[in-house]
Amino acid sequence: MSTKRDYYEILGVKKSASLDEIKKAYRELALQHHPDRVPHEQKKEAEEKFKEISEAYAVLSDAQKRALYDQYGHAGIDQRYAQEDIFKGADFSSIFQDLGDFGLGGGVFDEIFSDLGFDFFGGRGGSRGGRTRRGRDLEIAVNISLEEAAAGIEKTITVPRYENCQTCGGSGAKPGSKKITCPQCKGAGKVIASNGFFQIAQTCPRCRGEGSMIQTPCNDCQGQGRTKITRKIKVKIPAGVDSGSHLRVRGEGEAGTAGHGDLYVIIEVRPHAVFQRHNNDLLTEINISLSKAVLGAEVEVPTLDGKVEMKIPAGTQSGKVFRLREKGIPDIHSHTPGDELVRVNVEIPTRLTSEQRKLMEEFARLSAEGLSQDSFTDKIKKAFK
Repeated sequence: MSTKRDYYEILGVKKSASLDEIKKAYRELALQHHPDRVPHEQKKEAEEKFKEISEAYAVLSDAQKRALYDQYGHAGIDQRYAQEDIFKGADFSSIFQDLGDFGLGGGVFDEIFSDLGFDFFGGRGGSRGGRTRRGRDLEIAVNISLEEAAAGIEKTITVPRYENCQTCGGSGAKPGSKKITCPQCKGAGKVIASNGFFQIAQTCPRCRGEGSMIQTPCNDCQGQGRTKITRKIKVKIPAGVDSGSHLRVRGEGEAGTAGHGDLYVIIEVRPHAVFQRHNNDLLTEINISLSKAVLGAEVEVPTLDGKVEMKIPAGTQSGKVFRLREKGIPDIHSHTPGDELVRVNVEIPTRLTSEQRKLMEEFARLSAEGLSQDSFTDKIKKAFK
């Protein structure tokens, strides 16, 4: 199960919301959580909130991404789009213009979202201005069975991600060419923007904060410095994982100037037809006949390792729960297995033969009179077999 919040919930809109309603909700939230409008000690929290609402808007404002999200949830988006692709195509321009009317500069967006590899001024973010940055972490959901969760398994997963261009080494420039100083910011990477009474330093929109510009872009990456590829990565899933478990695979995220980020694998365990999981214990139900409940018997019970024999004592009541020790799921830390809990349901016959009815009537009479039933048990056992 994904740990991300529902996009509609984040923006506070209904699933049936129109595009205009989504834009309005995002505009209000963007103004409310803009990092320039909160105290310094709350800036980091505001930045994270701003990223969250912007990602929700980027998906829900795009018809194709929204349809994919409505059908498959976060797993559909995460497995199809890298983080940079989520923001591509989203219209933020009108939102930024509105924020600018409040003296809130667009430079903050470039700073916040550069970690995501996206630049709101029309290009790729990432490593600019000589800054070294570790690559972005990735998150992907993996669906496994209950049996695989109990035993552990190695899975090969497909991960779309951006890596440094092999031709230019991530610089974005054609090999052998040189960069020039940005003529707009004169190499500073920042420009001063004025809005009425306010002046604010913004990331230079021309060089996007780098201070220099590529004269001749690399032919393979078109000056982006990165290319999108799909990797197949083997992941060892330990025994005992449950839905919501996070596995961290170091160095398998996207590339950055200071190395790769990490890959976070979110486990989703499919519902089982026979067992319900409660922490490390398993719960299952079996049906037994009335005669077995009254007289006792040996019955077959399913476990994850195959069927086993379980003793049903005479006089077992419907709903009685028996415990099979260490037939559950191993603890992911201690590896100690849980138990299997077996709930017994006694089947009451809806139709009786004449012989069975006579025996039941005799049983009722003997029970009422308190007479010996030793010989009767053999008869009823034979009748209800």
